[in-house]
Amino acid sequence: MGFDTDVNGAALGEGRWGAARGLDDFVYVTAGTGIGGGAVAGGRVVHGLVHPEMGHIQMPRPSGDDFAGACPYHGRCWEGLCSGPAIAARAGMPAEDLPADHPAWAAVIRSMGQALATLTCVLSPRRIVLGGSVRKGGRLGEERFFAGVRRAFREALADYVQAPAVSERGIDSFIVPPGLGDDAGVCGAIALAYEAMAAGVATVSPAAH
Repeated sequence: MGFDTDVNGAALGEGRWGAARGLDDFVYVTAGTGIGGGAVAGGRVVHGLVHPEMGHIQMPRPSGDDFAGACPYHGRCWEGLCSGPAIAARAGMPAEDLPADHPAWAAVIRSMGQALATLTCVLSPRRIVLGGSVRKGGRLGEERFFAGVRRAFREALADYVQAPAVSERGIDSFIVPPGLGDDAGVCGAIALAYEAMAAGVATVSPAAH
């Protein structure tokens, strides 16, 4: 048996079978009822004091944006601006019902790009996998949502990070939807079991069998 957070499990699933397959350094982010992230560095999930709380990084307030945020702890953190409940609080309707031209999408996309740029500066991943229900973009659509996030991400980086993966030509392969779709978490649970089984085999001596 293996235990970890839901986003760490999903990260393992995407690393083993999904959009991060073959990579030792990547981040999996889920944006839905909340926002969480799992980082894999050197092929291992990052742990520490507690599990990483990526969704609660603080976000800048653009001029003219008076939305207080929806997080009960931090207000305008990433989760307080870009989670499903945050979008509903800002727009007065669920994300899936938002018209494609609703101004809430522009605010969410801007903040999403800024947050992913922050993760890139801190963790230097080779790819970011963006999952959860928000990435489907409601009536805006997933393709337009990702195009906007990639554009906002590059604007936030302002060409500071010089790498082909985050260039205009490479960005489509750097910020990507989950290869496993909505099954990333389920597959992650299986990946955790695989890891636990491998660790058990490695630590039990032949005499114990």
